[in-house]
Amino acid sequence: MSQESLIVLATLIAYKLVLVAVGLWASSRNRTESDFFIAGQGLGPWVAGLSYAASTSSAWVLLGFSGFVYANGLSALWMVPGIWAGYVAIWLWFGRRLRDETGREGHVTTADFLSGGQSMIGKRLIGAVAAAMILFCFIFYIAAQFGAAAQAFETQFALPQLESVLVGAGIVLLYSLLGGFWAVSVTDMLQGALMLVVALLLPIAALIAAGGPSEVLATLAANEAAAYLSFGGDMPVMLLSGFIIGVWGVGLGALGQPQLITRLMAVKDEAARMRGFQIAIVWAVLVFAGMTILGLSGRALVGAGSNGEALFYQVARDYLPPIVGGLVIAAVLSAVMSTVDSILLVAAAAVSRDLGVSRRFAGHEVLVSRIVMIAIALVAVWMTLALPSTIFARVLFAWAALGAAFGPVIVMRVVGVQSGHKAVLAAMIIGFGLTVFFNAMGALDPASLPGPAALAAQWAHLPGDPFERVFPWLPALLILWFGRVRPVRGQT
Repeated sequence: MSQESLIVLATLIAYKLVLVAVGLWASSRNRTESDFFIAGQGLGPWVAGLSYAASTSSAWVLLGFSGFVYANGLSALWMVPGIWAGYVAIWLWFGRRLRDETGREGHVTTADFLSGGQSMIGKRLIGAVAAAMILFCFIFYIAAQFGAAAQAFETQFALPQLESVLVGAGIVLLYSLLGGFWAVSVTDMLQGALMLVVALLLPIAALIAAGGPSEVLATLAANEAAAYLSFGGDMPVMLLSGFIIGVWGVGLGALGQPQLITRLMAVKDEAARMRGFQIAIVWAVLVFAGMTILGLSGRALVGAGSNGEALFYQVARDYLPPIVGGLVIAAVLSAVMSTVDSILLVAAAAVSRDLGVSRRFAGHEVLVSRIVMIAIALVAVWMTLALPSTIFARVLFAWAALGAAFGPVIVMRVVGVQSGHKAVLAAMIIGFGLTVFFNAMGALDPASLPGPAALAAQWAHLPGDPFERVFPWLPALLILWFGRVRPVRGQT
């Protein structure tokens, strides 16, 4: 085993021991279902802010966004305002409503908020449909994360796939089972801090290696097409407009993500919410700025033709000392493994609480939730090992699908529009269904389809995927508006 691999392994072992220690510490705090799933509304600003940032961005920013900038140039930066706007909307617009109603009504899951103000039948129907959507989307997402962790272990340590999957899944499951939301939030806070260090360290190394800002721009201007350094790329105005709307839709999808919404439900008071927002948005500005610098500097250093998502590893290997490069790679491996914890907890909450499983075992809700979590993890491990890897290539649609299913309902409730349970169910199903439809159309060749289907496929192929990420919100919002029945009680 090489020196770098030994450094990565030692760092990972130390880091994972810290995660397990956090799980043991947090286990004593879990006495009720509320403690296990939203930390008893006790999150402080640093835990809430950094864990939110790590959950919403995680490894895809370090690997995916830097690769997106590397491949597309300055036009890729249109994604950033939409993502930052999602932070602002959730923390400053949704936040007070989510926290206040959670404390007043005893909410535990996002589905509890979605079904607020409904009859008991309406609550159970909305909870069941929401749980089914969450489970459908997140089981594939969890499996994909286990697969990514396994691939990292295989690449770094030449471990067989089975052992790699089991190691990655076992560690995440262990601290999540022990500590619940407390452990997940504290470990995600640590992960967010690690990501911030890496997002500042590596771009600086790449920028220095490329000769500084002026040299990077000069190299790109000399070697790349003019469109690379243009915010409009080479797209006509109409296509550029669709592209901008589509990439902004990534931020729009955040408004319906259960793993993010629960952070605002769990924050302990108004002062912590406002301070948590400041921490989260500063983190987002620094990390996205760093990954932008890395993408552009990396393009100047290695030129076109490289794998954009491998750029992070390549720069760490080539332009940092082995010890520091090993630490950077270890941080990314930890990010891949830690991403799944919030999603695993939300999926367990959906089954145990929203589907009513825990109600059948009164007094043992936390135990039931842990058993459900183990079952979901086992299914995800099986899917990781048994299903072709191409199935996991499209799991990111879950972000848009859950955003379109839950986001419009949450927006309407926050602004004071209460819709009947039939309208809520219809909006959820239409938003979710249209996202799945356009995602499926994007995989088809328009030339092979008849009339209307060919047109839908053409829409789905637009740059930025605006029809998949934004259009499903429109009919959902209309359904909720025309299905309104009365103002939400307690709206301020």
